[in-house]
Amino acid sequence: MDVCLSSKQPGCPAEALRSPDGLLEPEEGALQKDGTGGPPGDSNEIEQSLQSLLKFVPTNYASYTQEHYAFAGKKIVLQESIESYGATVWPGATALCQYLEEHTEELNLQDAKVLEIGAGPGLVSIVASILGAQVTATDLPDVLGNLEYNLLKNTLKRSAHRPEVKELVWGESLELHFPKATFCYDYVLASDVVYHHYFLDKLLSTMLYLCQPGTVLLWANKFRFSTDYEFLDKFKQVFDTILLAEFPESSVKLFKGTLKWE
Repeated sequence: MDVCLSSKQPGCPAEALRSPDGLLEPEEGALQKDGTGGPPGDSNEIEQSLQSLLKFVPTNYASYTQEHYAFAGKKIVLQESIESYGATVWPGATALCQYLEEHTEELNLQDAKVLEIGAGPGLVSIVASILGAQVTATDLPDVLGNLEYNLLKNTLKRSAHRPEVKELVWGESLELHFPKATFCYDYVLASDVVYHHYFLDKLLSTMLYLCQPGTVLLWANKFRFSTDYEFLDKFKQVFDTILLAEFPESSVKLFKGTLKWE
């Protein structure tokens, strides 16, 4: 059975990780000194340019590794750490990315307004951004620095819209930070945000709040515990729910939800 790394409010659950393979290195096509992208120069200058764009400071974990992914025709390099559940990619995220890239015409993400709940290290938000969406990636304060770092690293010169990073604590100050009159999303994305923790009711209320008529919620999750299925039952009470895909090798299910209206 999977074991959670922390008892704090979650961004992702914990399970087997890849082997570390060193620190994050700049890849070809990353930032130039002016921060616009292109062939890399001195690695220190590239890093300084990237850091100058950050609003949030990445937490100084000792175990950062670089992990490599390929989605939407791009190589994606993420800085991850096993010291935080919110700094690691989980199976639901890779499954959701696979679905996004395989259904680009159907989803029509070009210029779509997208918010991701529990973005973690940012893989799903990066893929959505590369596919043309206007992305807002959200998570808890302690992972925002690493999230923003990964987003900027992998979307500069690759996406039409620079993704935004915002703090989102489930169920708290939603109207203050995401007023409905200002923020309306075409898609709300979530992956592996449901597992054995104490914030499931707040998560559901946050999903409800962020969705308006016409908003499509795509939720991918590895089902591990009975509480996951209990959440799914509650989810179906308030969302018209369709099972879009299953990934048996990882026990991930992908659901589409739209708000029920009486």
